[in-house]
Amino acid sequence: MKKARSHLYKIRVLLCGLILTVLLTALSTHVRAQDAAAPQSSVSATVAAPVALTLKRAIELALQNSKDIQVARLQATFADRSAMITKAQFLPNLYAGSGAGFTYGIPETPGGRAPALFSVTYQEEVFNEPLRGQAKERQELARSQRILLEDTRNSVIARTAAAYLELVMIRHSLDLLRKEQASADKILEVTQQREKENFELPVEVTRSQLTKARVVQRILQLEGRQDELEVFLRSQTGLAQDTAIEVAPEDLPGEAEQEGANLVAMAMQTNTSLRADEADVRAKEFRLIGEKRGYYPTLEFVGVYSLLGRFNNYDQFFKTFQRNNVNVGVQVQVPIFSAQTKANIALAEINLRIAQTNLANKKTEVSAAVRQKTRRLRERDAAKEVARLELQLAQQDVAVLQSQLDEGKINLREVERSRLAENEKWMLYLDANFQRQQAQLDLLQTAGQLDKVWQ
Repeated sequence: MKKARSHLYKIRVLLCGLILTVLLTALSTHVRAQDAAAPQSSVSATVAAPVALTLKRAIELALQNSKDIQVARLQATFADRSAMITKAQFLPNLYAGSGAGFTYGIPETPGGRAPALFSVTYQEEVFNEPLRGQAKERQELARSQRILLEDTRNSVIARTAAAYLELVMIRHSLDLLRKEQASADKILEVTQQREKENFELPVEVTRSQLTKARVVQRILQLEGRQDELEVFLRSQTGLAQDTAIEVAPEDLPGEAEQEGANLVAMAMQTNTSLRADEADVRAKEFRLIGEKRGYYPTLEFVGVYSLLGRFNNYDQFFKTFQRNNVNVGVQVQVPIFSAQTKANIALAEINLRIAQTNLANKKTEVSAAVRQKTRRLRERDAAKEVARLELQLAQQDVAVLQSQLDEGKINLREVERSRLAENEKWMLYLDANFQRQQAQLDLLQTAGQLDKVWQ
């Protein structure tokens, strides 16, 4: 019995060892599989590298991918094609047709032509001044649409540049606010400690908490605005919505600080809205000239070939029948009395007056806008200089208080409060600089110089 028990004990030990070996082998295999799969998962989880955008590159991408520009380009193409419809009547037009019909009596069709098995018609306007005036009017309207395409490009440039510059300002402001939050935390900590030691009233703790809460609130507001600007820039530049964007502080190229009279003169020549109204006036002038010449004769080249069928009873109503018939010549119409022409002239005159009035008003508006925005830019320059000096003064105050802290004359709370004030001046300076850049963008766009800045 003892030997049997000894053998059973040995068998149990061997079985336990075997099971333990199998478990350890399976565990090591699983670990190696995870290690092998880890690099692949890390590669698949790698986030795309952020895109570093300069202001010029952002505008180039916006001009390439803007949906507004694509729509404006299609509208300009549509206007060009519309202008060709009227102009095409002064070009050769050749038509061919075929048809057969039963006739009882004199062979004729509703259009006045004789029924034909096959026909070829040629038409070309040679002298038709009302129609020519309409063609020139449509050409000027197409030119106006191309000018509006330039205006759309300028709007895209202005919006993209403003969003880029504002994003730069907000990211810098967020960095400053996070520093303010750290200073507010230190101030609150010192105030709470002094309140415990009965050196401060509870109201001071509440005041410090309020300061910190306001900083947190502003951080959340700016983070929301930052997200809006990033989404807008991605949509404008054609980047994927999950692409991170890196921006850098930049100044607008070129200078807009010219004399107001010079900018007004430039705006009179290059402002897109003004040029579009001028094209509209020229279009109405062409239309009026054409309508006034409606009393002139019209001349048209015409040609007709017809293949006739005997079953239409031509031989019963005409002395001779001929299957092939050709008519080529000139058709002239001389107006003797036309009430329609008189009405068209009156309508063209009133349309021209409306266009001229709109042009005069637009010139006044553009001149006033350029002068106003020139003054606003100078005001923004002055505000930026004031903000710069206030920031410089706040920085000097921090340096003085820091030296006093090192000498043990004041406590840390005073220094942190001065740092809070410095950060506030920094943010005011950033805002003043952005407002100045925005005013410069507005002035360049009104003066018609915005697209030339990035050429």
